[in-house]
Amino acid sequence: MQWLDFSAHAATAKLAELARAPHDLSAPEGLNPQRIDEYVASFCGFDLLYATQRVTAPVLDALQELADEARLIEQFKAMQAGAVLNRIDGFACENRQVLHTASRDVFEAAPLAPEAAAKAKRELTKLRDFLDELASGAIVNAQGQPFTTMVQVGIGGSDLGPRALYLALKAYRLPGRSARFIANVDPDDTAEVLHGLDLSRTLFNIVSKSGSTLETLTNERLVRAALARAGLDPARHLVAVTGEGSPMDDAANYLRSFYMEDYIGGRYSATSMVGAVTLGFALGFETVTEILRGAHEVDRAAEDGDIRTNIPLLLALLGIWNHNFLGHATVAVLPYSQALSRFPAHLQQCDMESNGKAVTRQGRPVNWQTGPVVWGEPGTNGQHAFYQLIHQGTEVVPVEFIGFRRSQYDNDLEVEGTSSQQKLVANMLAQSLALAMGKNDDNPARRFPGNRPNSVLLADRLTPRTMGALLAIYEHRIVFQGFCWNINSFDQEGVQLGKILSTRLLTLLAGRSGAGEAGSVVQSLLRRAKMM
Repeated sequence: MQWLDFSAHAATAKLAELARAPHDLSAPEGLNPQRIDEYVASFCGFDLLYATQRVTAPVLDALQELADEARLIEQFKAMQAGAVLNRIDGFACENRQVLHTASRDVFEAAPLAPEAAAKAKRELTKLRDFLDELASGAIVNAQGQPFTTMVQVGIGGSDLGPRALYLALKAYRLPGRSARFIANVDPDDTAEVLHGLDLSRTLFNIVSKSGSTLETLTNERLVRAALARAGLDPARHLVAVTGEGSPMDDAANYLRSFYMEDYIGGRYSATSMVGAVTLGFALGFETVTEILRGAHEVDRAAEDGDIRTNIPLLLALLGIWNHNFLGHATVAVLPYSQALSRFPAHLQQCDMESNGKAVTRQGRPVNWQTGPVVWGEPGTNGQHAFYQLIHQGTEVVPVEFIGFRRSQYDNDLEVEGTSSQQKLVANMLAQSLALAMGKNDDNPARRFPGNRPNSVLLADRLTPRTMGALLAIYEHRIVFQGFCWNINSFDQEGVQLGKILSTRLLTLLAGRSGAGEAGSVVQSLLRRAKMM
């Protein structure tokens, strides 16, 4: 497949011309009922309201041309079928398939990547059998008691996605089950999580593809030491999610081993065993199945080439319009759902580790902007924090709101004629309108410029199936943008230098030689930090 540079597309020049006079949302009739009714996309249980984006029909037509010229759907289909897309032509690279979608392509008679889907099914069967043994009492602790807590020990993609999903779906926890997470190599993180736990009734899920991730192995040692101090056999309390044949694939030291494949990147791994084991323990196997089903439905629906109906594709192109043509450097993802409190943190890794790249898939420097800075927090708390800047600051921040018409627990009541959930959604919609329309005032400190692009992604309720769909929508939004920018969204070379230098620092701290060429600088820094 021939990959074309972003600046080479005819649609890019057309969009640049249109961006000289973009739609003014704050103008009279810049936002009206007809526009609100027209700029809506419905997809897999979600409605995207995007009348508050600075687009017009000609802009959308040009964005469609860009998607077609860049062959975004063709590349997406190739990815799902197992094409080797994690590569840079002519340079050393991971050179792998990209098959996170295969982890949920387990519902079709003819999966798109049959071998990968068959592996996913085998691991799901192993997981179901393990969870059945826990439920039946076939697996218990040394005192014959059931396990009540699972602590996931991992970092990066082995923490952020699974943690975000667990917090999003805590309302669906099995009775007597819960999950916790340890990620940071900061020993206080591990100490805080372990504090107050009944270790005798706790399982620890150690997640590392290579079986050699330094932070994870360090935290595993802390966990093993805590179990030993409590007089417990670690081998009866630890399970592993790792690559087949890794040092952690060891029946003598782990109660069970589940496998993760090298064609699933960490930040895209939440629907693999990386997320499924802890989620299955705490939420149940059926809930995991529903998460996978929601994600799979989006995987197949995202093959639609029409940007006006394909929400992941539309979000990707709207983001490119805001970033590359209107010049906005960041995007805020603001869920009006406390359950999604860690979803923006997951998206920060998924997006910025994927698209924070400065070379093309041919190894040439790009001459266009690639991934934006992604950030966010839940509403309505954010309204009393950083919304001041997004409404009246000098930096225009495009916003993607996420909301739900119904609460998860249905534990609500009316106050002054409206329920709490209605107040929550009304606040979100009001913020969308305020950003777009602004407000004139004789007092300049009370003037709102408006014309600030945003969209609202709305579903009925945050369920396991909806959460799987939401996860996949954003995964594909990120991938479509990477394809369009002609970058490799699936490696993460940018994290390696820090790892190398930290190894040199630790080598010196341990009193060993081998700090490398930067040894004198490293020693000076350690001395200045009063670490040696």
